[in-house]
Amino acid sequence: MKIFGPLYERVLGWSRHRHAPWYLGGLSFAESSFFPIPPDVMLAPMALARPERWVFLATLTTLASVLGGLFGYLIGWLAIDLIEPYIHAWGYGEAYATARAWFADWGFLAVLVAGFSPIPYKIFTITAGALTMNLPLFLAASFAGRGGRFYLVAWLVAKVGPGMEPVLRRYVEWLGWLVILGAVAAYLAFRH
Repeated sequence: MKIFGPLYERVLGWSRHRHAPWYLGGLSFAESSFFPIPPDVMLAPMALARPERWVFLATLTTLASVLGGLFGYLIGWLAIDLIEPYIHAWGYGEAYATARAWFADWGFLAVLVAGFSPIPYKIFTITAGALTMNLPLFLAASFAGRGGRFYLVAWLVAKVGPGMEPVLRRYVEWLGWLVILGAVAAYLAFRH
């Protein structure tokens, strides 16, 4: 059953669409405050489809993500009492507790590291607002952490991706199933 090959082709097609940068910006904004899908799933194929535009794509992703992070900060600052039950109901309770602990221990570095961590970034943006973290420090950490991540992803895909693309196309089904198995294993390990 071939699932990942056709999906891979479809995503590459979408990444070449004339409105793709708008979709990337919207996804980047939403993911930093409330949406569960990271922008890397669009950034990587777009950088692969147009490697000469990797700097533009990374910059767009970073700016939209930081703006979305600011929205997440506002959600935490203005409405943490309303959304905290939803944070737990949606399965982010442990991540929220971890983010609060990281803020207590590291403050600025918590947001910086969150840009690269497996804990959803939106949890850190909302927590930063709930704890009224210094806004200029929050923005600086967001630019550094998210920018570092997105520039690294876009650069790697643009520089290494075109040479690896024939191999990826050949083994995309195997790689897709390995990623699914790895995600399930990580989930089970994290839950226990």
